[in-house]
Amino acid sequence: ECHRARCCSESALDPPQHSKMGSKQIAQETFDDAVQENITEFEMDPEEAVREAVQQFESQGVDLSNIVKAVRPPASENGQRQKHQILQTLDSLSRAVAELDEAELPRLLSALAAQCKEQLAFRHLAGQNGAYPVLLSACQLAAGDRNLLLQAFSTLSALLDGQPDLLDAAGQELLLQSLRERGEDAELALAGIRCVRHACLKHEHNRQDFVKGGILPVLTGAITRHGDSADVVRTAASALRVMTFDDDIRVPFGHAHDHAKMIVLENDGLRVLIEAAKAFRGNSGVLSELCATLARLSVRNEFCQEIVDLGGLSLMVTLLADCMEHPDVVKQVLSALRAVAGNDNVKDAIVAAGATELIVLAISHHLGNPQICEQGCAALCMLALRKPENCSVIMEGGGALAALQAMKAHPREVAVQKQACMLIRNLVSRSRDLSQPILAMGAEPLISEARAAHRDCDDVARAALRDLGCKVELRELWTGHKGSLAQ
Repeated sequence: ECHRARCCSESALDPPQHSKMGSKQIAQETFDDAVQENITEFEMDPEEAVREAVQQFESQGVDLSNIVKAVRPPASENGQRQKHQILQTLDSLSRAVAELDEAELPRLLSALAAQCKEQLAFRHLAGQNGAYPVLLSACQLAAGDRNLLLQAFSTLSALLDGQPDLLDAAGQELLLQSLRERGEDAELALAGIRCVRHACLKHEHNRQDFVKGGILPVLTGAITRHGDSADVVRTAASALRVMTFDDDIRVPFGHAHDHAKMIVLENDGLRVLIEAAKAFRGNSGVLSELCATLARLSVRNEFCQEIVDLGGLSLMVTLLADCMEHPDVVKQVLSALRAVAGNDNVKDAIVAAGATELIVLAISHHLGNPQICEQGCAALCMLALRKPENCSVIMEGGGALAALQAMKAHPREVAVQKQACMLIRNLVSRSRDLSQPILAMGAEPLISEARAAHRDCDDVARAALRDLGCKVELRELWTGHKGSLAQ
């Protein structure tokens, strides 16, 4: 046992890499050695040896998400250590690229893509062992062969998934050039856009470089040009949305807001997305993606109004009514309604369109789904803000009761508790006559429980209780004793 524990000692640990912040990392070689030691020294069978190694490293606080948890193939007859299967495939592909063996490339690219798609650990191991430059060379080699280029892009996309750091300037240029020159080819466009999307997720520098390189008109153009392809529309809309993310923890300030403005003002993004949605009324996957992207673009008052003017609001209301059984669509439509309701005039338009009753219905119908409860309460919260007349409509439609039911259903979900508290507060802050009916529904104990259970709810819960007319105990932060200024 002591011998086995030594495999997991601090000396075996690598410095933390860019994965889970602050967690320990080891090299694949270290894990493989520990497994091999379990087999040879402790006579374990391979599966048990892997399980034991996983348990030992995880007990040391090591993050194994990037580690291939499998036994390497046995040593060859000459005693040479064998590599993991994906590295053997990579070696064969590397040789085929070096020897310009185009006959072998399709089989090897397909094999590598399949192995990369299996799990992050496989593609991480391939990425650590030079897979990216090999694939870039394969893409360049395949430039004149449409089918081979499609396969090379598909494999590159599989490798980049979760590993955006691998892409370099040459890869960016190759993708942009191919998407511009071969934009008419729906399959190639789809494969190229998938590469771009993977490269930009959680990677601010890649996002900025692609935007500077002109990716935005390429993406909106793909949605318009291939408006009959569900896959292209969904993936291009998703890639546009990724350009508005601020999800790279290594960068203090991103360009999310600027990119959203560019998509709308320079590339007619709102109209492109809304027109695309009209063509896919029966496809919940595409509609979810388009609504989610519209929500990310609602960053200015005039953009929210433009969505209404282009028919986006009536489309969302219809979607909510028609797709009530599709939780993914419901969640994204609620999120989009919440976003566009940032504009006070749009608030009134949403209520006039009859969306309030549908939002309440969505919460009640999907009461077990915390994300729908959160987004539904948040949308109602926005509609109630500074609008007493809307508060009456929400109350009459059962909005307060639905929010309290959501609080009961999800006591541990801080986001649900917070949005429900904010909704109750907004309902009564300018309409005190609504306080008694809401208190009669049992609001006070639910809000007090939220305040006690979740520190993040303290401010909003206290404000809700205060505006409901309840007695609120204020937390005494400093009494002036023990070293007060008077001393």
